[in-house]
Amino acid sequence: MNLQDLNELKTKALNEAQSATDANAVEAVRIEYLARKGLLPKVMQELKNVPVEEKPLFGKAVNELKNELTELIKKKQAEFAGSAGSAGVGFDLTQPGQWQGLGTRHPITQITDRITQIFQTLGFTVADGPDVETVWNNFDALNTPADHPSRDEQDTFYLENGDLMRCHTSPVQVRYMMENKPPVRIISPGRCYRRDTPDATHSANFHQVEGLYVDENVSLADLKGTLSYFARELMGPDVKIRFRPHFFPFTEPSVEVDFTCHVCHGKGCRVCKNSGWIEILGAGMVDPNVFGSVGYDTSEVTGFAFGMGIERITMILYGIHDIRNLYENDVRFLSQF
Repeated sequence: MNLQDLNELKTKALNEAQSATDANAVEAVRIEYLARKGLLPKVMQELKNVPVEEKPLFGKAVNELKNELTELIKKKQAEFAGSAGSAGVGFDLTQPGQWQGLGTRHPITQITDRITQIFQTLGFTVADGPDVETVWNNFDALNTPADHPSRDEQDTFYLENGDLMRCHTSPVQVRYMMENKPPVRIISPGRCYRRDTPDATHSANFHQVEGLYVDENVSLADLKGTLSYFARELMGPDVKIRFRPHFFPFTEPSVEVDFTCHVCHGKGCRVCKNSGWIEILGAGMVDPNVFGSVGYDTSEVTGFAFGMGIERITMILYGIHDIRNLYENDVRFLSQF
């Protein structure tokens, strides 16, 4: 599918929604285009087949269509609901009250959706994988040595059959590269598991978003540009970004990435421990050994990868001081979001 096909789909979808004559017709349009198995999710899955130069515009156009169609459908639903109410016989004062519970998305879900939306505008597609992983996908293919501390039973949940609960969402990258040839441009949000003692900043069950871009002549400058754009979209146009040398088994060179503090804007405060910076994510150029594990030719392609904790970003953006508040299902806390 190209941009012309997408514009034709947009015209067709909006016309069908606008011309719907009753609530059932509106619902049929919603299911056809916006449901999980609808046309728009299928279009997003085909993003990987779009020419590289069209991917940013294509991803932006799909998101605009989704938002415009969603608003039009909500407007039509409200219109028909209002007309149905006015045609009724009136309110029955003897009828027992019916409580209508209004829910909202969990703050972790809100931040995950926001991060996903930002990277989709850059042409990244969403990839998923199982929570239960093999040792090879979780460690070996990611160039993690046999004596690395993360392999210890004190850090990782191993199962009786030898598999484990994934420590990060990086195994999704391995699975995707095993099944797809370059170019690759994906993000993989999901749950992760580690043997951490729960406290204000740690949990045994948490969420991450990992990203991977593999193509010809991908450089560290591409990584910096991508993350700089992400920082401005997430934290605001005035945010600054810095890279600090670090080490990860699966990237070389590796960096820690900091954003200027959103509270003091880099001047120094209690939140950033007077440094002016807040650590957000880890990143780097994919180690050639990882490409060798999945059968990529290191003489033809390079790539970068990055990963970030969703809970950490959620706590920073919403001013949450204890990660356990996100899991205790206290309605008094969750109703704020």
